[in-house]
Amino acid sequence: MSNESAKNSNPDESTSTDSNASDSIFESLEGDSFDASNGSESPEQIVDLLEQQVSDLRERELKAQAELENFRKRLLRDTDQQLKYALLPFVRDIVEVVDNLNRATEAGATKGSSEGVIAGVKLVQHQFHQVLAKYSCAPIDSLGKSFDPNFHQAIAQQSSAEYAAGTVMLETSMGYVMHDRVVRPSMVIVSTGPAS
Repeated sequence: MSNESAKNSNPDESTSTDSNASDSIFESLEGDSFDASNGSESPEQIVDLLEQQVSDLRERELKAQAELENFRKRLLRDTDQQLKYALLPFVRDIVEVVDNLNRATEAGATKGSSEGVIAGVKLVQHQFHQVLAKYSCAPIDSLGKSFDPNFHQAIAQQSSAEYAAGTVMLETSMGYVMHDRVVRPSMVIVSTGPAS
């Protein structure tokens, strides 16, 4: 018994364990087609069997790689299609606005009055703002606010008795934000304060 315990504490024990592990791996690779304990197969048969198993595994690997490549291509194609047509709902809504703009100009041309055209254009302008709001695009409120280079682009500075220095006194072109990102900054004229 002491001999066996001394034998188990021997460094050669790891070699024996490794050998047992490699035997179990060998047996698991063989599966049902080869029984190592049987011993009836010749070494040539064992080599042929292992080569067949390696060939089968390679074939399965190639099929898996081909499936993965097909999946990748399909994913890229689907992503491309989604990006290509992402604006389709927006464009559908804009087309309706354009229809109303066409109706307004036609109505103004037939009636010969500018009042009908102005009313129609105001209606279309309101519809445009509704469509933009639907897609989380809002105008930047600039007039009377402190100049902010994140939202405003100054095109000029003028003295003003009404507005303090550094305040937006005139908006020449409205800016817009979508969610928290600036679509276009407001073009503004900034006050330099009262003339001295």
